[in-house]
Amino acid sequence: MRAIKLTLVLSLLLVALLWALADSRLWGASSPYTVRAALIQLSGLLALACMSLALVLAARPRWPERPLGGLDKMYRLHKWLGIGALFFSLLHWLFKNGFRPAIQWGWFEPGARPPRQPPVDVVDTFLHRWRHDAEALGEWAFYGVVVLVVLALLRFFPYRLFYKTHRIIAALFLVLVVHAVVLLDYAYWTQPVGWLAAALMAAGSVAAVLLLLRATNSGRQVWAKVVGLTHFPGVESLEIELETSPGWPGHRPGQFVFAMSNASEGPHPYTIASAWKPHAARITIIAKALGDHTRRLPQTLKPGQAVRIEGPYGDFTFDDGMPRQIWVAGGIGITPFLARMDALADADANSNGNGNFHPATPPAIDLIHVTTEVDDAALARLRARAEAAGVRLHLLIRARDGRLNGERLRALVPAWREASLWFCGPSALGEALRKDLAAHGFPVARHFHFELYRMR
Repeated sequence: MRAIKLTLVLSLLLVALLWALADSRLWGASSPYTVRAALIQLSGLLALACMSLALVLAARPRWPERPLGGLDKMYRLHKWLGIGALFFSLLHWLFKNGFRPAIQWGWFEPGARPPRQPPVDVVDTFLHRWRHDAEALGEWAFYGVVVLVVLALLRFFPYRLFYKTHRIIAALFLVLVVHAVVLLDYAYWTQPVGWLAAALMAAGSVAAVLLLLRATNSGRQVWAKVVGLTHFPGVESLEIELETSPGWPGHRPGQFVFAMSNASEGPHPYTIASAWKPHAARITIIAKALGDHTRRLPQTLKPGQAVRIEGPYGDFTFDDGMPRQIWVAGGIGITPFLARMDALADADANSNGNGNFHPATPPAIDLIHVTTEVDDAALARLRARAEAAGVRLHLLIRARDGRLNGERLRALVPAWREASLWFCGPSALGEALRKDLAAHGFPVARHFHFELYRMR
């Protein structure tokens, strides 16, 4: 999380710093009109930066994955950037439209309006002619973005509608680029702040077009065929075995894919629950009934059906060289650990490229699985897989065993100080464990690894 927080703060600070170097109107300004004009420009630049970066991340480029800690962290940064775009857009609108009411309410004396500067060249003259149209376009695009971003943040808004409406933001961004090109202070274009704005708009526009054409990461997409379905009703989960086409590069345990079985629903992320074995060319994913689409899968998915998969993604790959590891899984968060145990138990799983990582001496592993639901067949398979992999399993069924907390974890694994901890499950549990271990001197920054459970 530190990497994405730092990226967000430094990005906004860079934009603000370059703007401050280019525009000195705010410092020592004697007229509220001057302050307002400067703040309109600053808030617009910050909103533009947030939207541009959010769209770039939405296109799922490969290069930020490693420095940002995986695609799940990239999507969390994407969400924060979306909130930032909403916040700065609202400020931009208020600075533009709230000035006159503030004067009428007697909040301050407006003073004399500074004279408008005449165009400096033919390009500036051309842009001035379009100011009114650009303002109107930008205002309507702003209203659309506000509605769509708010809908995206509402957890109860159905995913299938989110998938369809969220792409409209890409089209609205292109309108806002026109708005920005026309209305950005013309003097900025010859200074670093203008160069940065141009680069952000160009990158965001390319990403927006790719998203609208559904052409992102086509090189990481292959077709697979459903070859096995196992339903575990006690935990409301469906295990789906897929036979991949020759274009699939393989994966490492802990990575995930986007799988699409219904074009109207769009792709959904699923952690891979099996090791990669090139001779078999199959992967297993487990779909938990968390929404309408996943709840219907046992009835709608059939053997032989084609499924498009994209990936692999993720940096939750167990590669830290520690002599001991503690795995904590909450509910469906067990899936990356199933893949890792499959790899440890299978000596034939490859170790090249994107394949499975086999250290010379596997670490001592304790797996703590916390669940509120019980399916005897699923738990039997979990025990068998842990035994085959040499993993010590601690199964905590909440109704029988109560909750997991830091004190209990330390009691279950007395050598916890010598271990790294890998967590996949509800964020509240992960945060509670992280805080507890940090309070007891555990180096959470280096040895507490987690996968963000939600990407929206």
